[in-house]
Amino acid sequence: MLAVRARSLFDGAGPELVERPLVLVEKGRIVDVRAGGEPPVGAEWVDLGDVTLLPGLVDTHVHLAFDASDDVVGSLRDADDEELLARMRAAGRATLAAGVTTVRDLGDRGYLALRLREETAKDPAAGPRVLASGPPVTVPGGHCWFLGGEAKGVEGLRAAVRERAERGVDVVHVMVTGGDLTPDSDPYHAQYGHTELRAVVREAHRHELPITAHAHSAAGIADAVAAGFDSVEHCFFATEDTEGAGGGVDYDRRVIGEMFRAGVAASLTFGSLPGVPPPPHVPRRAPGTIAGLDAMRQAGVIMACGSDSGTFPVKPHGGHPHSLAAMVELGFTPVEALRAVTSTAARVCGVACHKGCVAPGYDADLVAVAGDPLADVTAVHAVTAVFRGGVRVV
Repeated sequence: MLAVRARSLFDGAGPELVERPLVLVEKGRIVDVRAGGEPPVGAEWVDLGDVTLLPGLVDTHVHLAFDASDDVVGSLRDADDEELLARMRAAGRATLAAGVTTVRDLGDRGYLALRLREETAKDPAAGPRVLASGPPVTVPGGHCWFLGGEAKGVEGLRAAVRERAERGVDVVHVMVTGGDLTPDSDPYHAQYGHTELRAVVREAHRHELPITAHAHSAAGIADAVAAGFDSVEHCFFATEDTEGAGGGVDYDRRVIGEMFRAGVAASLTFGSLPGVPPPPHVPRRAPGTIAGLDAMRQAGVIMACGSDSGTFPVKPHGGHPHSLAAMVELGFTPVEALRAVTSTAARVCGVACHKGCVAPGYDADLVAVAGDPLADVTAVHAVTAVFRGGVRVV
């Protein structure tokens, strides 16, 4: 048995810290959490000192195959599979060192993330637990077509899902709209019609797979919700009219209400390296974004947060802790932000029964940070220890 002591604990639910916690671990699982007390006789004893213990962070949206360079697409194109897999291993290690113990990889090439999933399952120090989608499904020449997931028409989409199910993916990812990373791709308009989207959702659910939609725009989000997707990535409700009253944001309360009623989660992708000026449209959209997020919160929509790491230089692997500061700046409390990257993120990823909380029966994925993240959420950057499955890896 392993006994871990810290000054305080955020257990993934909150709302307050547990003082002087003692977390008991056996065979990679948490068996008890006590406030105070002494460890059992014979237990391995680890006193982490003046730190706050958190559940291992869960990142709902990463791209381990992207290298966060100025030319992500060219860099990926020029790498063979073994070189690309080596980069993904390094990205996984950087992510783990930042306290992220579970990731949902929503776009690789050649299903390489499934290989990494096997490696990290055997060796906790190799990286976080990986939940993988394989190449995202997109129209020919559409957003991220270069990853190899092109499919068109109802039958083509059904075949794409069957292929992923046979490969053993954890989730299906569909590019409902275009995106900023792909030249000539349109993030404001849908790539598929309603009949196609309904077909791909039904096929995923027939194979008992969750399905998530890449959708930046208000129209694309409405299409995804109407088609029955389980979650929406990004979910910015963006519009082309950045000079209008909404500054380029149109949070549709009818769609928000449908998201709540259907249990459709928003996998937000906020956060980037500080000190880098954002594109001009970002500050213009900020007031509309804050108002829209508040509307989703009041409606009871499930909101988690992912990093979208690897896509741009401001989103490096291991940068997920920056997401928390971004969420607080956008109106979330520190407790809400911490839940969005722990317990709620685990729920969105379908692993809430054993990830995202520090409680008996959960995997012993733990991260220790210097400071109190409920008082100052940037304390999550000061990682002093990381445990994955009860094994200390940092």
